[in-house]
Amino acid sequence: MSARDHFETERENPASAALDTLSVGAAFDVLNAEDARVAAAVARAKGEIVKTIELVADRLSRGGRLIYVGAGTSGRLAVLDATECPPTFQSDPTLVQGVIAGGDKALTTAVEGAEDSSEAGAEAVRARKVKDLDVVLGIAAGGTTPFVHGALAQAQERGAATVFFACVPRDQAPDGADISIRVITGPEVVAGSTRMKAGTATKLVLNAISTLVMVRLGKVHGNLMVDVNTRGNAKLWQRGIGLVARIAQVDRAEAEALLEAAGGAVKVAVVMRLKSLSRLEAEENLRRAGGVLRRALA
Repeated sequence: MSARDHFETERENPASAALDTLSVGAAFDVLNAEDARVAAAVARAKGEIVKTIELVADRLSRGGRLIYVGAGTSGRLAVLDATECPPTFQSDPTLVQGVIAGGDKALTTAVEGAEDSSEAGAEAVRARKVKDLDVVLGIAAGGTTPFVHGALAQAQERGAATVFFACVPRDQAPDGADISIRVITGPEVVAGSTRMKAGTATKLVLNAISTLVMVRLGKVHGNLMVDVNTRGNAKLWQRGIGLVARIAQVDRAEAEALLEAAGGAVKVAVVMRLKSLSRLEAEENLRRAGGVLRRALA
């Protein structure tokens, strides 16, 4: 038995020991019961997740970037979360970035051995010219991925803040990051398959980080996506009209006219209407308010 067999993510799960003998319905119940444990495991890591959100929001507000780094499932989830930020929050595509070991090919095809090079991780950080205002968040469900640790070490050398995420206790897989998030999801239904509970936990944590960072940056008003890219497609244009109508308390026809006059920017349209300002005046109002609609309206 190797040392890794003792890791939380590698152990056999007693609840699924007879998985291959169960009916489909009974096997589903086993998976579903294990999945139900994930949210509670994430909640137990609240303190470090909150620290990460505060750190990232501060760095991004001062010109920094958030760069996720991972391999395999962790890398794919990193790229997914980063890719979803621009259409959801109309953020600059460089603001949140996802790096996967093996490059773009690894998004759809397993690139064997890509995760084993710490130097490749370091090179990925150098290639992105990571600087002191950036945050590099390394994701390694099992805790030991050399590519991720190499990236974090290089980020620290360059003065960036670092965060590490894993689903094993720190004593099993140490790290030297500024913040260490440990979500202990326990053994997987299929032993060692961290695309399962560990993958779900990773998605939940990245959702929380990117969403609440964007909230702190003023890209959400109440619970509304007021920085949505309304020019992205017809559905998003209609959503923008609905947002202006709801916040400015006007009918959809007036909301659409306002949105057109505002160049498609929901927040600008709302400020134009509620503060009786021109587009340029509304844009300046929002600039002074740091892009926060509530502050601009106050």
